[in-house]
Amino acid sequence: MTDTTGPFPAGNPLSVGAAARRHTRAAIVRWGDHKVRVGGGAPVVVQSMTNTDTADAIATAIQVKELAQAGSELVRITVNTPEAAREVPAIREQLDRMNVAVPLVGDFHYNGHKLLAQFPECAQALSKYRINPGNMGGGKKRDDNFAQMIEVACRYEKPVRIGVNWGSLDHELMARMMDDNNKRAEPWEAQAVMRDALVVSAITNARRAEELGLDPNAIVLSCKVSHVQDLITVYKDLSARCDYPLHLGLTEAGMGSKGIVASTAALAVLLQQGIGDTIRISLTPEPGGDRRREVIVAQEILQSMGLRAFTPLVVACPGCGRTSSTVFQELANDIQTFLRDQMPIWKTRYPGVETMNVAVMGCVVNGPGESRHADIGISLPGTGEIPSAPVFVDGERTVTLKGDHIAVEFQAIVEDYVERRYGSGAQKYSGRG
Repeated sequence: MTDTTGPFPAGNPLSVGAAARRHTRAAIVRWGDHKVRVGGGAPVVVQSMTNTDTADAIATAIQVKELAQAGSELVRITVNTPEAAREVPAIREQLDRMNVAVPLVGDFHYNGHKLLAQFPECAQALSKYRINPGNMGGGKKRDDNFAQMIEVACRYEKPVRIGVNWGSLDHELMARMMDDNNKRAEPWEAQAVMRDALVVSAITNARRAEELGLDPNAIVLSCKVSHVQDLITVYKDLSARCDYPLHLGLTEAGMGSKGIVASTAALAVLLQQGIGDTIRISLTPEPGGDRRREVIVAQEILQSMGLRAFTPLVVACPGCGRTSSTVFQELANDIQTFLRDQMPIWKTRYPGVETMNVAVMGCVVNGPGESRHADIGISLPGTGEIPSAPVFVDGERTVTLKGDHIAVEFQAIVEDYVERRYGSGAQKYSGRG
């Protein structure tokens, strides 16, 4: 049985630098014996979303597996057509055959009430539903459609994320709040009214779900916007007005460095204030790009802030005039890739290895010092320096590497260190850690 409801699930929270967490309810997302706890003091959960056609069960299952192996603890899939809904059970079955227990979240818009009713096997195979109340029609139609989806969630005991998005905000609610704003002695700016409407919509629909019978501990909220300052303001307000777990994400963050920087800027501020229980980095993938990138970025944000640990960190200098050789850059990249590729195996074989620090430095200025501070480090020679590379293990210089096979030899030293420190004989290890 795999259980991530305890205080130390996969990716243990670090003791240093962790921000005080906002108190929330706890929602449990499960598939079989595998459980992911969202909120209630649990570590921040990493989510991702597939971009395959869900009607293609094999392609979707393969991508879900890739995202899960990269570290995504919940994976959302689009359920937008009868063909997609029909294939959800097949996707779940394929994942089970591959021993991939990651819970699946169904993303519904416009016709979710119909699909859940028409395909009960889909409703059961999903571990959680994502509902956008702004895309469910208007007036009584919206209320009826929302009620149908909540009733299904109650029937199958599934948690729900009520996800409000400013690109599809309830027009009737927005119009009503704008009218009320115009009656104020000092009306707010339109942008401020829209931010307030997001919060009001999320909380109002959560209360409505409770009235319809949904367990208050089965509700997660989100209010997605695409501007950094708006996201920070909305979530600070939302967190002050409810105790539901919150899902963070800058919607339509963009491509490449822009998407990474914008998401990090927004989420880091909120996480440091203890706001946020799940996160997703909504990167626009490069043509043919790796979907796992959004998982890696989410993990790196949490690990850089000291909130969780997922994979050993590599410290490497930025390079300067002393490092005209690219050897240290290539070695740093190779070691980082090697460590991340090993983690699917290491995380079960070597408990605690995710907290290891590795230094790959490029010259004598900071190289030896940084290498001593790391668990294991190497200081490569800079331009004009003696062609030797001292290796430091737990602060002590142990060996000096020379020649054309430094990278291979250092990787072997790292593997040996991992086995000795974190393996079955770790209790006999006498290093400083």
